Amino acid sequence: MTENNNVNNDIDLTQFDEEYASAEVEKRNFEPIPDGKYQISIDRLELTHTKETNNPMLKWTLKIIAPTHQGRLLWKNNVMASAENLKWLKSDLHTCGLDLEKLSELPGNLEKLLDVKLEITKRTRGENENIYFNRRIVTDDIPATNTGETENADTDDIPF
Repeated sequence: MTENNNVNNDIDLTQFDEEYASAEVEKRNFEPIPDGKYQISIDRLELTHTKETNNPMLKWTLKIIAPTHQGRLLWKNNVMASAENLKWLKSDLHTCGLDLEKLSELPGNLEKLLDVKLEITKRTRGENENIYFNRRIVTDDIPATNTGETENADTDDIPF
């Protein structure tokens, strides 16, 4: 695969040079996500180390699903350096529905956390942003409402 780095080197792009040079770069300045409560889905997890102290750390990538800022990402880090840090991590994992006997079991259980839905609170103090896990959202816990309109559902003009 490395033999042919320029697979499409036969395409002549010079015809676009003038328009490309004069094209404006669209500025994409996302406003910070305001403090408040959000519903999120756990999008990614990574066990890594902090840059300065090399302490183990669990990095969370959280995707907002409601009520506002859908699709935007928030990040949370659990550094593992003290008993207090481990208490926060254990509480966060418990909120997500993952109760471990030993922390060494975490790497083998990270996949169980993906797509877990939570209600979180985002709080900013000075330049520090903190994410707190409030509770797990389980869609099975939401009771279905029966409006009585399902009797003729097969004759409705609703496309879905």
